[in-house]
Amino acid sequence: MKNGILMASLSAAILAAAATQGIAASDDSAKGHHGKRPSFEELDANGDGAVSREEMQARMQARFDEADADGDGKITREEMSARMEARASERRERFLNKMFERQDADADGALTMEEMRGDRADRMFAKVDQDGDGAVSREEFDAMKDRMHKRHGKHGEHGKHKRGDDMDSGQD
Repeated sequence: MKNGILMASLSAAILAAAATQGIAASDDSAKGHHGKRPSFEELDANGDGAVSREEMQARMQARFDEADADGDGKITREEMSARMEARASERRERFLNKMFERQDADADGALTMEEMRGDRADRMFAKVDQDGDGAVSREEFDAMKDRMHKRHGKHGEHGKHKRGDDMDSGQD
């Protein structure tokens, strides 16, 4: 029973990691916590090869205006919340589109377990199973979690699970 829970938890972690890694690798543009970072060409609105303070201020104004839904020159908590929800929805839609483009082999608009699993899950398992014995030890599992946290910039208490709790109980 415990082995089944371990394998189910590990499989879920590997699938989630594979999906996340695929999205990150397929996105050509760098992203910050405010969304897609503009290219130099986008910031250089007049195309003179330099970004002036006025061009930066114009970009900031445009972003402000996007959030100021009623155009009163102020952003309320509700307007900011709506903008944040819209951006999250856009990111989720891009994620889903890329996931289905990559994994929906028969293009039927649904994913089977075989399509979701694919070769990537086997490669991910092999990366975690560093000694190649066909099983993932506690040390290998913890090393994988540490690598994922570092890769995705998760540091501190809120970015890490307590050791021991997630694996034995089947919870993440």
